[in-house]
Amino acid sequence: MSTGNTRDEALHLVNSVLLPGFHGTEPPPWLLGAVDEGLAGVVYFAHNVPDPRTAAALSAALHARRGDLIVASDEEGGDVTRLEAATGSSYPGNGALGEVDDTDVTERIARAIGHDLRAAGIDMNLAPDVDVNANPDNPVIGIRSFGADAAHVARHSAAYVTGLQSAGVAACAKHFPGHGDTAVDSHLRVPQLDADLDLLRRRDLLPFTAAIEAGSRCLMTGHIMARPFGDAPASLNPEAARLAREELGFTGAIVTDALDMGAVLADPGFGPACVRAVLGGADLLCLGNPDSAEAAESAYATARDALLDAVATGELPTQRLAEAGQRARELAEWIGRARATPPPPKEDALPLAVARAALRVRGNVALGSPPYVIDLRQRVNHASGSRAPHLNRLLAEALPGLTTTGVPAEGPTSARADTALQGAGDRPVVVLAREPHRDAEETALLRELVARRPDAVVVLTGWPHAVDALAANTVVTYGSARVNARAAVERLLGGTPHGGRSATPDRA
Repeated sequence: MSTGNTRDEALHLVNSVLLPGFHGTEPPPWLLGAVDEGLAGVVYFAHNVPDPRTAAALSAALHARRGDLIVASDEEGGDVTRLEAATGSSYPGNGALGEVDDTDVTERIARAIGHDLRAAGIDMNLAPDVDVNANPDNPVIGIRSFGADAAHVARHSAAYVTGLQSAGVAACAKHFPGHGDTAVDSHLRVPQLDADLDLLRRRDLLPFTAAIEAGSRCLMTGHIMARPFGDAPASLNPEAARLAREELGFTGAIVTDALDMGAVLADPGFGPACVRAVLGGADLLCLGNPDSAEAAESAYATARDALLDAVATGELPTQRLAEAGQRARELAEWIGRARATPPPPKEDALPLAVARAALRVRGNVALGSPPYVIDLRQRVNHASGSRAPHLNRLLAEALPGLTTTGVPAEGPTSARADTALQGAGDRPVVVLAREPHRDAEETALLRELVARRPDAVVVLTGWPHAVDALAANTVVTYGSARVNARAAVERLLGGTPHGGRSATPDRA
């Protein structure tokens, strides 16, 4: 790069594949400069969009700077939300939608989410999660999946893509080639997908095929070490991109999962991972969620400089960058056309009807007085970023005078149960759990609590598996969203059942 013009051209090529995060609710100067120099887009996280009005103002400012800038975010519904991180999502997530099992309902919920994103000026949703939840011990997918059967997940994945994109928001099916049959959270380290190509085709790839056939504009590669692809995660691996394009026929933009995640941060490191991702066939690099303004600017600068250096040394061909940038521009053009068409009407009553229909209730769960609540949900979900306190909050609003307690993190099961129950007295007991089947100690504690208080009501917010058999009185919500919590609280207050699991909400 001997001339300024050449460097400017390289900088525009490099910027055309970057989707950085940033800190705060206003675009910082470094970001606006990058937008002027060809930045593909940005990714919002919860700290950028504390409420819909702020989100809309931020998006308007960014789009005023450049109309074709892509604004993306994660708004899966259920446990993963950015626009409603403070309150919990207004929409049931994939677990509840899969349990209700009506693809028309899934399409309508996705369309409603698209309405909210469109109003907030968000162009691309990093959803749906189309992973097949084949491993019950999966620590990060779980209730974010439509279920454990590949054909079932495929039907709902296609419906979600159709509904979301009918609202003018681009879909991004994730986490290719499948994060469901793993036992490690890629936010922390590299998961191993121990499946041969035949199993991938019969199980994990079916929902991706369905999403692609439904027209999904994007596909997200995961930081997953899949056996057929050798010794590099799919997000950095040309074999994964080749499979998506040559076998599945995908022609849209390939987006990486966040490159600041533990699975790639230690090895090969952030800057090298950015280079390897583009060489591996990625068209857009999600740089991740910065924890400070300085960290955000540094992450962008590191990615930009690593790519520029790779261009300068010849490691990264400009042709590959140009190809990726072209796909990003095609995505932006699709967004522009889609935004020109008014979406179908939004159905405001639908989400609660779906959450009610998804509930699985057994035994006597009605509370006659303010309960003593024992919350076993101690683990933070890295994807959602919270312990989902919405159920506790809604119970407290409905039943003033309740008491909520946690449990000691360590110690013998009997001692932990003693501590947890010491303030209960004769009050009704409610035990909140997410997916205790993944932790033998948590299952043992739940069993001990129920043995001591057989009248306790156990509320499970994740997949029940066999854990709900431990208690006579259970409510399974299939998600931790605010709307799931509201449906559960209705039942705990003695509300009339709304049709049970087989109910299909009517059109509003």
